[in-house]
Amino acid sequence: MNHTESIGMSRRRLFAIAGLSAGATLLAPHKLFAEGVDSLSGNPEPASSQNILAIKPGANTSFASLKQIDAGLLNVGYAEAGPANGPVVVLLHGWPYDIYSFIDVTPLLAVAGYRVIVPYLRGYGTTRFLSSSTIRNAQQSVVAVDILALMDALKIQKAIFAGFDWGARTACIIAALWPERCKALVSVSGYLVSGLEAGKHPLPPTAEHDWWYQYYFATERGRAGYDKYRHAFAKFIWETASPKWNFDAATFDRSAAAFDNPDHVAIVIHNYRWRLSVAPGEPQYDELERRLAATPVISVPTITLEGDANGAPHPDPGSYRSKFSGKYAHRTITGGIGHNLPQEAPQAFAQTVMDVDGF
Repeated sequence: MNHTESIGMSRRRLFAIAGLSAGATLLAPHKLFAEGVDSLSGNPEPASSQNILAIKPGANTSFASLKQIDAGLLNVGYAEAGPANGPVVVLLHGWPYDIYSFIDVTPLLAVAGYRVIVPYLRGYGTTRFLSSSTIRNAQQSVVAVDILALMDALKIQKAIFAGFDWGARTACIIAALWPERCKALVSVSGYLVSGLEAGKHPLPPTAEHDWWYQYYFATERGRAGYDKYRHAFAKFIWETASPKWNFDAATFDRSAAAFDNPDHVAIVIHNYRWRLSVAPGEPQYDELERRLAATPVISVPTITLEGDANGAPHPDPGSYRSKFSGKYAHRTITGGIGHNLPQEAPQAFAQTVMDVDGF
């Protein structure tokens, strides 16, 4: 980091201290993650000298600004925070989660000077299809196309992308296929791009067991069951994917409201059926899927993250190192952190976004 960058980060930290002390519970600075390894050099990644102060998870319960905008096939609901002229960070949620996964990350980044955009994906929250005739498609490439359309509608040329679960996959796809739109990447559980052929190969029994809901959703019973019990289903996934996260009812209920979207069940079911090749995609996305099936290397600066108590299926970090050709580091977040990493460890997630921006 040069002198200019160091001053900028110091100012961001001061803004964070001033902005957050009035509205949230702050804790003393502490080590946010296990010592990482800079995989380019093989040497330990130095700890940032500009660590943000920790915020107690759950300190925030609402977004200051929720907006709607027509973008591509959708009217997208999204939260926005931070200065309009700040460097843009797009935060992307997964299933069965929503924008509240970033409820504590967002103000940390906003007061550090970033313009933060947190959209509801298709089928979640206040995002709606503009036409009733649009196919409720959730193949991997279409979600990335949605986010690019949102950026175009907001006149954002380039952004840092950070996400987990579906959101990490979407961020990886944008970084791989449209690197000119991606300044840097933070991806929980690493490289999540895949092709349909890979999904056709059977896994060992324990791994197949981990994906039980994917096979359940492939049946009509599974679709009907998810529709009838969507809140209970989501809560069960939260508990198994983050076994050490003691979230309360209010925290879950804030996110569960997003699953009442009229297209939610159709989108979730199509996503998992498409992965198993039991539901088709749309032909206009065939070329994108062909490119993704080749698992293209990501060249933008990247930090991958993993929680030390992630109960959801996830690859070993060593298995995807070769998929990142630019400046890269991996960090394991300790302390019983599960699958919903940004909500369980918001200060570590926000710090990682700031750090990758300085790569």
